[in-house]
Amino acid sequence: MFITVEGSEGAGKSTNLEFIQERLQAAGKELVMTREPGGTELGEEIRELLLGHKHDGMSDDCELLLMFAARAEHLNRVIKPALNKGKWVVCDRFTDATYAYQGGGRGIPMQRIEALENWVQGELRPDLTLFLDVPVDIGMKRAGERSAPDRFERQQIDFFERVRTCYLERARSDAVRYRIIDAGQSLEDVQRDIAKVLTKVLE
Repeated sequence: MFITVEGSEGAGKSTNLEFIQERLQAAGKELVMTREPGGTELGEEIRELLLGHKHDGMSDDCELLLMFAARAEHLNRVIKPALNKGKWVVCDRFTDATYAYQGGGRGIPMQRIEALENWVQGELRPDLTLFLDVPVDIGMKRAGERSAPDRFERQQIDFFERVRTCYLERARSDAVRYRIIDAGQSLEDVQRDIAKVLTKVLE
């Protein structure tokens, strides 16, 4: 299976990705844990360009194309080979993040993103997407306590409201693939809800 984990700033993805890894490995699944942008040597270099502050004036189209450049390398070097070998892949963010951040946040037409998605991915889509949903004000407070803000985290609140709205719209329009997890709960409750989803998947 190809599982992706989505969520905006402060949703607790890192902690819960570790929890997901432990649950799936305990069930005997051979896992590849990866992330976007990144996942390959080239992808990680692109990640630095995207998240760092050296190119704060980067155009929206450049940002979008760099996302898909990193994704193309990631798919061909990591994700597809792992799936072809029968491994499970769990990815921290994938194309839904591009729709949310570059589409919802930046306002790039969704048709452009869809065209790139079809070109780079072909028919490959995640089997399951966990969206860790948290109100923007709570998420930004958590993110601010965690580390210095990256290039995206410096955006205004309305940017992140648009990102969250886009995620929720996508989740509601594809209830077969998406599972919305209330990440505003205690960590114990969040992981209880994730465990329920994983149990059904493993069954």
